[in-house]
Amino acid sequence: MMKNMAWEQIWGLIPSPPDYIIDWNGVMNSPIGAFLSKMEGVRQNPVWHGEGNVKNHTMLVANTLVTLSEFKSLPERKQGIVFLAALLHDIGKIPATRLEDGEWTSPNHSLIGANMAREFLWKEIGLSGDRESISMREAICLLVRYHMIPVRLMDEKKPENRLYKMASSGAQAPDFTMRLLCTLSKADVLGRYADDTRESAEKVDLCLEFSEEKLCADAPKQFASPNAKRMYFSGKNVWPEADVYDDSWGEVILLSGLPGTGKDTWIRNHHPDMPVVSLDDIRRQMGVKHADNQGEVVQAANELARKYLRSKTPFIWNATNLNRMTREKLVKLFESYEAHVHIVYLETEIGENLRRNESRKAQVPEDVILKKIAGISIPEDYEARRVSWLGV
Repeated sequence: MMKNMAWEQIWGLIPSPPDYIIDWNGVMNSPIGAFLSKMEGVRQNPVWHGEGNVKNHTMLVANTLVTLSEFKSLPERKQGIVFLAALLHDIGKIPATRLEDGEWTSPNHSLIGANMAREFLWKEIGLSGDRESISMREAICLLVRYHMIPVRLMDEKKPENRLYKMASSGAQAPDFTMRLLCTLSKADVLGRYADDTRESAEKVDLCLEFSEEKLCADAPKQFASPNAKRMYFSGKNVWPEADVYDDSWGEVILLSGLPGTGKDTWIRNHHPDMPVVSLDDIRRQMGVKHADNQGEVVQAANELARKYLRSKTPFIWNATNLNRMTREKLVKLFESYEAHVHIVYLETEIGENLRRNESRKAQVPEDVILKKIAGISIPEDYEARRVSWLGV
């Protein structure tokens, strides 16, 4: 695992048995302290948060978390992951909070906070580049992103759909489980001054019971086959336990990763003879720069992809593909020709990433790469038949 001094500092703050006392002075003097200082000026709706600002709430959540039997029974690694997630779970409220019709609200703060946590852990703490670092970082980000879901999951029309999708994240980030998410969510609802705290905690317990009933509390839901899993998550009316006829003819590999990650090198090392649809190559052929309109480039790439798809030729789509909607459109295109898709996400340590970018023919400005980290969406297991995260 890639580690720096900042990581050693914040990991050293994880409270330990038997007393599980939080060193709040240490927290405030750590890199996370900057977030907490900003939270102090962020207000909340007093109906749901009588404790006042977001810093007060975050401290209550962390103090509550370490008293829970669910937390104390966890192995040390997972205690550390969920504790850091508790400190970061509401950082999205810093930019998202606003006054609407006389009430404080923070729309989409969970997703915003997950992106902020990823950028912080990646760039400042050094959790990047190797498989273990990626897995630990993304487990924390997933907890931040989904921390509000357990309390309202059972009110959804098809709660099992959301449940299976969240639980599937554990395939790539094994530290993330529904049980761990419910532990954080329970601390979150109890770490407030409000009339509904106990009722909300009971809803979280129901979510965990439902996860256990559906056999995905501690690992992703097991489907009859990878094809059945993909059919289910693509919206087809199939039972997870029932196998489905597989009419695909072959695999399309969809690469994803920052510029300078080493996608071309990975192709040469692993699939040197496989046809490649490369957006960078097409840009060079057309004389189009990264900052120019990409419409013609994408059109040419799609036409080449369709040529391979019509002839049932497996190929690699080589581009950054850091946006979930972009990947979704491509997967839909490939699957419409009855190919199955393997999304391969590549990542390297940030310093190495920037060094590799400097040696590329189509060099991307360093500030562009750093900005991309703030908005990146890591491919999740439900997006394709197969998803792999690789440190390179």
